[in-house]
Parts: sequence; C-alpha cells; structure tokens
Amino acid sequence: MTSSSPQRTDFTIDVLGRFTCNGLDEALRSTDKSLDPDARPFDIIIIGGGSFGSVLASHIFSIDQTHAHRILVLEAGPFLFPEHVQNLPPAFDSLNGTGVWGVPWASDSPQSWNQNFPGLAFCLGGRSLFWGGWSPYFLDSEIMEKSGLPKSTWPQSVIRDLTQQVLPLPPHKQKTSTDAVKKQSYLEQSADQIGTSDTNDFIHGRTHEVLAQTLFAGLKTRSGSAPELTGQVKDEKKLTNVQDLEAPLAVQSTAPRPGFFGFNKFNGVQLLIEAARLAQSEAESAASGGTDAKNVKKRLMVVDNAHLVRLETAGGRVSRIVTNQGTIDVPYKGKVFLAAGTIENTRIALHTLPNSHGLIGRNLMAHLRSNLTFRVKRSDFGEALDLAKHPELHDLQVSALFVKGIHTHIDGQLGHFHFQITASGAGTLGTNSEAQLFKKIPNIDELDRFQDITDDWIVITVRGIGEMEGDKTSPDPRSRVTLDSNGQGKPFDYGQTHALVRLAPSDRDLALWNVMDNAALDVSRIFANGGTIQYFVPGQNVWQSSPPPTNALRDTLSSTHHESGTLWMGDGPASSVTDDLGRFHESANLYAVGPCLLPTMGSPNPMLSGVALTRRTGDRLVHYEPNALEDTFEYIFDGKDSTFSKWLQAGGGTFALVDGAMVSEPGGGEIGLCYFSRPFGDFTLRLEFKLSAVDNNSGVFVRFRNPRLPVPDRFDSSILFPYNNQAWVGVDTGFEVQIDETARPDGADKHHTGAIYNIPTEPGGTAIQKYTRPAPLRIGAWNEYEIQVVGQTYKVWLNGILVTTFHNTDEYRGKPNNADPDSGFIGFQCESGRVAFRNVRISTKPRRPTDDTEGRAHLHEVVHAGKPPKSEKVAK
Repeated sequence: MTSSSPQRTDFTIDVLGRFTCNGLDEALRSTDKSLDPDARPFDIIIIGGGSFGSVLASHIFSIDQTHAHRILVLEAGPFLFPEHVQNLPPAFDSLNGTGVWGVPWASDSPQSWNQNFPGLAFCLGGRSLFWGGWSPYFLDSEIMEKSGLPKSTWPQSVIRDLTQQVLPLPPHKQKTSTDAVKKQSYLEQSADQIGTSDTNDFIHGRTHEVLAQTLFAGLKTRSGSAPELTGQVKDEKKLTNVQDLEAPLAVQSTAPRPGFFGFNKFNGVQLLIEAARLAQSEAESAASGGTDAKNVKKRLMVVDNAHLVRLETAGGRVSRIVTNQGTIDVPYKGKVFLAAGTIENTRIALHTLPNSHGLIGRNLMAHLRSNLTFRVKRSDFGEALDLAKHPELHDLQVSALFVKGIHTHIDGQLGHFHFQITASGAGTLGTNSEAQLFKKIPNIDELDRFQDITDDWIVITVRGIGEMEGDKTSPDPRSRVTLDSNGQGKPFDYGQTHALVRLAPSDRDLALWNVMDNAALDVSRIFANGGTIQYFVPGQNVWQSSPPPTNALRDTLSSTHHESGTLWMGDGPASSVTDDLGRFHESANLYAVGPCLLPTMGSPNPMLSGVALTRRTGDRLVHYEPNALEDTFEYIFDGKDSTFSKWLQAGGGTFALVDGAMVSEPGGGEIGLCYFSRPFGDFTLRLEFKLSAVDNNSGVFVRFRNPRLPVPDRFDSSILFPYNNQAWVGVDTGFEVQIDETARPDGADKHHTGAIYNIPTEPGGTAIQKYTRPAPLRIGAWNEYEIQVVGQTYKVWLNGILVTTFHNTDEYRGKPNNADPDSGFIGFQCESGRVAFRNVRISTKPRRPTDDTEGRAHLHEVVHAGKPPKSEKVAK
C-alpha cells in the first residue's frame, strides 16, 4: 500500500518523489468502476520514464486539449534527481555502485573492450539527466535519397516532417502579429524545446571569437576537399559564415562568466514533473472528495520502481502488462509505448511479437568516437590574445565550436562525422577542456578564482563522432540484438531471458573512423596555425609534440549511449519493423519511441531526432477537431481546455473537462454553477448533454447576473445582497432550462426536463409556459438542446422538438447585457449526479422565427418562484 504522505529516509523527506509519482495500487484504484462509476482506464501506457518516455508523456498530456486520454508511465527505477546533473553542484555525474546504472543485457561483441556498456540509468528522466548536450541537425544526405544511390530507407512522410516547415511557429516567434503564419520543421521545433536552436548562447568572450575566426579561416583555405568539412548546416551548402561553426548546445542562458553553466540544461524529468503536477492540480479542482476521488480525475500518473516483467497479447494486440508491482489490463483502444532504450525495447519486442520476418534486432548502430586533446600557445595568436592588451582574458575563457565532416566512400556513398570542439583558456586548472566548459556552476567564490589566470596555453579537445552503418538484410549481422538463450541473468531482469548484444565495426566503418581521426589532426593544425602545438597522451598524462597513436584516442563502440536502429521505421513489414509512427507492423497497439526507430543514424546525437519523432507520433495519435460550426454560430465550449478555461465556477461541487465534455461533480451539499465568462443579449444556444443516471438533476441557466457581484434587491436597487453561495444568483436573476427526468419534487411538468424551471404549465390556469412533455431520455446517450432567447421570449427545442415557449414580463429577472451590462450570462447547474455537456455554441442572430404572442402571461403571481431562501443572502 503506497504511503499517502512523503516518507522520511535517513537523510531526506521525499516530497518531490511523493508529489510526482504514484504507486501502482493508487493507479489501479483510479480505474476501478466499482469504486467510482466515472473511473476510466489508462489508454496511453508508456514503458519507461527516461529520455523519450518523459517527452512522450508530457507532450501528449499537453496537446490532449479535450482531456480524452489517461496516461500511465511505468519506470523501472526510482525518482532520483529533479534536473540534469550539471545543473547540480559538481560530482553528481557518476553514480556507479549506487544501483542507478544497470546493464540488463549480455554482450558477445568480438572485442572484449566493446562489451563494457554504460547501460541504462534506472530513474525518472533516464540518461537525459546525464547527456552531454550536443545536438546537431542531420544533413540532408544523412536521411534523404543520395544521388545515384538506392532510395532512402526513411519513410518519405518522416523526411518531410523532419526537414520541411510543416508546423506553425508559436506566436512569440512571429515577428509581428500581422505576418503570415511562419512554420518550422519537427527538428526545429524540438531544437527549441531542448535549447539548441540558439547556438552557443552561454559561450562568449575574446578567446571564443578568436578561435572561431581562426577555425573558419583555416577551413576555408584548407587544401584539398576530402573529406569535406563544413559547419552546423541543415543542407549540403558549403561553409559560408563563421556562425555556422557555433556549437548546438542544449542550454539557453547567458551566465555571469563565459562558459559558466546556466541552471537550465534540458532533460526529460523536468517535463514529467511539470506534467504530473499539472495533472494533480487539475484533479484537485475537478473532483470532490478524498485522494482516490481526485486520482480518478488525474490524467497522468507516474509509477516508479515498476519493472516490466512481460507483455501479454491477444488478437494481435497487447492486452495486459505484467510488472513487479502488479498487472495492468490494456483497454481495447489502448496504446502501449516502449520507451526503455533501444536494447531493452528490442528485447521486449522479441519476447512479445512473432518476428515473422526476422527483422527485429538487426540494423544495430552506435557511434564511432575519438578524443584528441592538444594545446596551443596563447602568444602564437599575437595581439588578439595578448593579456596586456586584453585584460578581460584574465577571466575564464572558453569556446565551443562545431564542424561537420562528409566522406565519400570508394563506391560513391557518403559517410558522416562531426567534431565537438571545446577549448579552455584555464589550462592550469586541468586538461579536460570539456569539463571546464560544462562544470563551472556560478558562485562568487569560483568567480574570484579566475581573476588572476595567466596560463600560457589554450587547451582544446576535438571529439569526433562518426556514424556506423546498420545491416538490415543479413540474417546474422555484424552488429545486432538477439535473445540470450544461455540465460546468464543480469540485473533488473526479473527472471526473463535478457538481450544479447553484439557491436562490431565494418570495414567501411573503420575507413570512416580513419578519415575522421585524420581530419581531427587537420583541425588541430589549423588552430596551431604554424605555431607551437602539443598533444596530450591519455593514460601517460604527458604532453608531446607528436600525435598519440590512433588506438589511444578511440573510445569503445559500447561507450557512447547511442545504440539505435533495431526497430527501424519504414513503409512495410517486409522491409521495416515499425511504421512511420513507430507502431510495430505485427501489433495493432504496440509502439516504440526513441533512437531504436532510426533507419540510418548519421553522426548527430539521437536526442534531437528522438525528441522530434516522439513529438510527431504524439501529434498524430492525439488530434481533435470539433464539429463544423453552423453558419453564424461560434463555439463557447468546443471540448478543448482553451475554451473550458473561459468558464468560471461558483457554489458547491465542480466541473471537470473529460474527453471533450464538461462533467458536473456534485459535492459539499450545495448547488454549483459553471458559467461562461462573457454575457449575451439575444441568442440561440445549442449544446449536447448526457445523463449518467435517471435521477440526475441539472439544468441550463440563461440570462442571469454575474454571480461574483452582489445582487440588487427586487424592490430597492440601492440595496445590494452578496450571496454565500453564488450559484443561487443564477436561480434568482435568470431562468433555468431544467434537466431532471424525475421532475422533483412533485413530478410536475414545470420541474421536468425541457421546462423553464418552476414556471407554471397547468392547463386551464395561468399558462406561463406552453410546455409539451418530451419522450423519456436514454441514459448514457447524448441529447441536444436548442435554447432561443429573443427579447423576452424563451423557446426550447429538445432533440429537434419544440417543448416549451415562454414570455417573461418580470423586469427583475432575465435581463440581456444590453439592458444590464452585469447580466446576460449562461451556465450549467451542478446539483446531483454527473451530467456532461459538450459542443456548446451560440449565435447572436436567431435561426428560427419567433412569435412574441406565444407564452405571454402575467408573472406577478409567481414572482418569487425559484427564489433562494433568505439564508442564502448576507446582510449588506
């Protein structure tokens, strides 16, 4: 049983974890209709709350404007950090031995040093809490068709959305409100989210400017063209501007010193925390009752420490999810997303699906990675970096630059790599220029340390990242993921057969690696510009004038965290594992997200492409358009939260937005009112409503005063009465079109559905309203009201049948806003039972002819009908 309050450990109170996460028992109770008839199942279930599971969950939560979906995130690890480790004080970047990092697979890579994977970060946010932050774009040639080569294996629809401007820019990015709506691609949109659209926005200073100009000039005059070296460009254009060399770093800030890290590096867990707290806030405002009642209304729940044991299928669908905490049934229209990392996603797919084409697990790719560190003399740059002429150089000086490389193989195909270049003018503090770049958290004591820097050297690191090519066709590729039949067992596998991973570079991969390493030496010589240069020798920790051997510079393939490709998307089951949205061809409701979907990898870190594909899938699966409007009508509630937010609440109970409808939630023993924030004069109102039980009692109030204002006395308007329960303002100053099939309290027509509440209908008497009782309503079916108010004549149609006509002669009630600017409001009553409303639209131009003679009568005999008891009013 999950504790209802934050728990205390030896060192902390777990407020963040308790307020972000739920136990699976809480999640399952929120779906139990025997406990609450309004309970709904989770129809979006995400396995893995790491880098891309958190992006998917938060994005679907955000775009689900009708609140039609419930999202459940199952994360195998605990809540760990609330943000990226580099936003925290130093030394949190390594958590080896703490149980956070785990490798739930074995490796049979031919080189033993390629078997040492960093593995997965078992925690909310996953590896996004630890990633380096470099996130360049694809070149066109990395995903598109290449001249003279076979058609690209990427689906054309995906290429279009990633590279072409298909999404409108948000309003704050439009230059003026009168401009035509500008657009952006999914890659550009995702770069905005993770902070790489504005490159190097926390890197500045004299050293950076000089190094950037030196590199630009050297690349432009570099002899020969193989390999081609360019910058951060999105197409095949040549290097044209020094700005093309700016680094695409996932930070958006300007820190107190150049290179000091801003407290906002992108990661997934912050998105998940924000969405979870918004879901809780919504639930608290939408439900009356205790924790369980609120959880029923909660659209997103995050369950940590919930490790997947298996997926069960029936009829080509995932029907049940078994975890170490319990079992979740998947509704028929539910969708399950694998977001547990490339290798784990592949293992789960191999366990779950027939794999009839044998494709799952092929096309495994990682990145080729080398690190060349060297230093050049400050004095070799002449006056440009002379401390005497530029005293600001006594401060910490850093630089971050980016170079893209394109290599043409002997068969004409292209291979890609890039360089992440970091430089530090504080070499005496260490030899790791990247650490100097990323780990200087601003505080006044550290700032003072850099006032007397006089180091003679600038330390530069060139990190090369090269693409591997996947093999989609061989039955036993050099690099692949399979199931380990030996069953050696690994952490976190809960007795399941784990994955067996093999990574091995092909001859073409090795050729590209050699080209990349030689190009890195070219770059080092550009920075030296004929002056002094010394290379750092890893392991020996010495500087020397000649470059170290290649093997000393290369990282193992298994160390990059960039495994990808094994569930690649494509156009059909014979040539790909998933479709263009990541849905497995062999399942109607199982999807994958993240780098596992990439048909080709290119050289970029897969964070940008993974986020872009994840957001694209969310957009395609969660899309809502309201019904077409009739001529002259406008929506005042179209099922989206943007219009729901324009409705205000008064009195008891509450209203919740659920699946495109406003649903009343009685509570507290008092009637409630949900009303539109703008008043009207004459109008025709159309809406749909649905009863959940035969004894539901609700209504549509029209022409009442603003409930937040005190009400003038009927006989002396100078006396104003504020209300204890403001919902009664609707009763006292407007009219209610009743919704009550039981016609409480006496079964009379004037209290029945369709009638103007409490206005007499007795035959032979004073016929205030001309009412015809309609056919009984079906419980659970949608019904339509049309309510027309012109002048003081009220007409009501129920499901297309005119049921009542009424003419008001009471000057105190039912005033339009042109007669009283504080009157003319429209709202829904919350009294008993859960009644839903949707498709609420209004026209201020009547659609039907009105006969003002219908329903005329003297109202003085019932002038106080519907008036609240005096106890509802408070003395002036």
